[in-house]
Amino acid sequence: MIQLSILKITEYGPWTLTLGSDREHELQMLQASLYKQVQQLFSAKNCLVFLNRSDEFFVVSNGLTLEDHVEIQKSLKKLFKITLTISIGYGNTPFEANLKAYDGKQNNVILNEEHDIFGFIENKFEFNVSIMHLDVDNLESKRNNNSPYEISLQIFELYSKIGRYFIEKNSLTFFMGGDNYMVVASDDAKNSVQNFINIIKNDHNISLNCGIGNAKTSRDAVKLATKSLDTIREIRDSGKQKPDVYEL
Repeated sequence: MIQLSILKITEYGPWTLTLGSDREHELQMLQASLYKQVQQLFSAKNCLVFLNRSDEFFVVSNGLTLEDHVEIQKSLKKLFKITLTISIGYGNTPFEANLKAYDGKQNNVILNEEHDIFGFIENKFEFNVSIMHLDVDNLESKRNNNSPYEISLQIFELYSKIGRYFIEKNSLTFFMGGDNYMVVASDDAKNSVQNFINIIKNDHNISLNCGIGNAKTSRDAVKLATKSLDTIREIRDSGKQKPDVYEL
């Protein structure tokens, strides 16, 4: 079972219009500052925040109570003029948890009206999460024949392919910057990742590495996923035949 919390800026469009036309630089700074604070508040509670567009955040919030979410909302309201809603859901797979959080917000299932928290929360389950950390193997070699912008296009095209493939496995994909992606993964996703790596290599001549981490909380799972990815690089750099996938 996995718990997911979705944070979204409320009435963002109308609020941005009050800033006038010369606002884009202010919005970019605001979004960056907001992401930093949200990540800081949740990571302190052993969670990890995934940026989903710049006005929305996904958090694997295993173990967090309603009181934890209220505490975070209070902190954010002190720091920013804008407000955020939080929608909480849980499920057997990441995508199911996403749907339950969405359902709670759409149907106005209120958990805390004062602090704009909606959805469903249940602490009797045993929560766990699997994170897959993927990166492009030897991206540097592509820079010899491609400009930085062309590399970026390839990276975002790959992001789309990863997202489309793994949503069919009830999993959620996020771009982490550089050539790094993380998939909040179901068992089906983990079992099929080697097949996906083979498809991308055969069809697009792109080699991927995938480190997998499993834990009760998202921060611990990501730590293990990244350690797994580092292990693949260490095996490669030692001159041995590297695996495409390594799991801790």
